[in-house]
Amino acid sequence: MNDENIRLQKVLAAAGMGSRRACEVLIGEGRVSVDGEPVLEQGRRVDPETAVIRVDGLRVTTSTTRVYLALNKPKGMVSAMSDPDGRPTVGDLVIDRKERLFHVGRLDADTEGLLLLTNDGELAHRLSHPSYEVPKTYLAEIIGPVQRDVGKRLRAGILLEDGPVKVDSFKLVDSSANKVLVEVVLHEGRKHVVRRLLSEVGHPVQSLVRTAIGPVYLGSHRPGRLRNLSPQEVAALYALVGL
Repeated sequence: MNDENIRLQKVLAAAGMGSRRACEVLIGEGRVSVDGEPVLEQGRRVDPETAVIRVDGLRVTTSTTRVYLALNKPKGMVSAMSDPDGRPTVGDLVIDRKERLFHVGRLDADTEGLLLLTNDGELAHRLSHPSYEVPKTYLAEIIGPVQRDVGKRLRAGILLEDGPVKVDSFKLVDSSANKVLVEVVLHEGRKHVVRRLLSEVGHPVQSLVRTAIGPVYLGSHRPGRLRNLSPQEVAALYALVGL
C-alpha cells in the first residue's frame, strides 16, 4: 500500500460529499465503490488521483489536479486557446492558470453561451465525440411569425449541404411583434448547424446563445465569467458519457 494514500472518508469529504462522519455513513451503508468494488470498511485508503470512486453509482471527482470549468463565452470571442490573427480567445481567460486546459466543443464567434474547459482528456473526448450524442440546448432569436409545422419539420430532419440533421426538440419560448425566441435541443456538433437549420426553414437567426451542454446549464453568470462545475455536475457528465 502506498503510504501517501488517504482514508476514503476523507477523500469523499474533500470531494464535497458531506462531513467525514456523513461519508462514513455512506461507506457503512454500502453506497460507495472503489474501482468497481463495493467498500464497507472505514479504514480503506485510496489514491484520489487514480481511484475511480462512485457513490450510488455516480462517479465522484476526487482528483486534486483535474479542473472543470463553465464559461459564458461572449459574442466576438473565438473558441480557441490562441489565435494567430490576434482576436480575443477563450485561452485569454485562463492564460494565468497553471493547468493546461482545453475547451470542449466550439461556438462560433457570433454565438454566446456555455463552453466547458477542462484538463480531463477522456471526458472532453467523449463529450465532443458524435457517438455519445451529448445534447446541447440553444436559445435563438429569429424573425417570426413561426408556422405551426416548423417544429415537426425540424424533428423529422432537414437536409443540409453536408447531410441530414434533425433536432431533439423545438419549442417557442416568447414572441413580440415579428421577433420570436425559440429553444432548440440537438446533439449535432457541425459548424453553424443551428443557424443553418433555422435559415433552411425560413427563420434566419438574429442572435444565438447556448444555454446547456447535457446536464450543465449556463445559469446567470455574465459573459466572460468562469465558474467551477459542482461535483454533482461533473458526476452527471461522467454518467452521460459512460465514465
